[in-house]
Amino acid sequence: MPRIRTVPLRVAGFLASVALLLAATTVAAQARDWNAVRIGVDATYKPFTFKTADGRLTGFDVDIAKALCVEMKAQCTFVESSWEGIIPGLRANKFDAIISSMSITEERRKAVDFSDKYYQTPTAVVAKAGSIDGSPQSLKGKRVGVLKASIQEQYARGELAKAGANVVAYDSTQQSYLDLKSGRIDAVVVDKFEGRGGFVDTPDGKGYAFVGPDLDDPKYFGSGAGVAVRKTDADLRDRFNVALKAIRANGTWKKVADQYFDFDIYGK
Repeated sequence: MPRIRTVPLRVAGFLASVALLLAATTVAAQARDWNAVRIGVDATYKPFTFKTADGRLTGFDVDIAKALCVEMKAQCTFVESSWEGIIPGLRANKFDAIISSMSITEERRKAVDFSDKYYQTPTAVVAKAGSIDGSPQSLKGKRVGVLKASIQEQYARGELAKAGANVVAYDSTQQSYLDLKSGRIDAVVVDKFEGRGGFVDTPDGKGYAFVGPDLDDPKYFGSGAGVAVRKTDADLRDRFNVALKAIRANGTWKKVADQYFDFDIYGK
């Protein structure tokens, strides 16, 4: 019967130490210092992320992202993406984080990781004033616009479609407002404050209003907007969380918010 060769204990201990050292070196080599971070945004969501007339990215999300990067001492660049493709783009390494009003939901947590929230706002229905009351029943047989791949689309397909509404998904909220104004759709489900700044409070929104109650069911609308990162980048998520706490504490967050809103959008 052949004999089984064994390794002396001292040699085995040495080999184990070498293995641990190699493993630690590999992890260290794979770890990133995050001195440079690419931020994915969808620049069609005024006043959160949009472009000025000369093509410059601006908005609450953009300024919060810049403040976080300053706090993290990181050089950040912005990468534009359609909303529908923004999570696939993150997972495909086209950018390192999403700071573009992405609500933290359990469904999205299956694909990405999130920082703590940096604001929280309700959703509402926009329609011609007096035309409907905003309830699912009042939307039966109506055409309702939503942003593709948004929490508003999830809500509309989960609740309004069951009541008989016809859900129409758009690549941008601006497209849905144009169709609402022209009569091609009857209502739009949208973040309330994007809807205010992007349509209701503008000349194009004359005669239109928010109808029905605010919508904030966590099942659809989550627990606020957070910074999304890949599940493999917990260290980057943690750095964003530290930076978020810092800008909330030192007044930077409020200074940014006050440029865009005359009320507190942080939420409960």
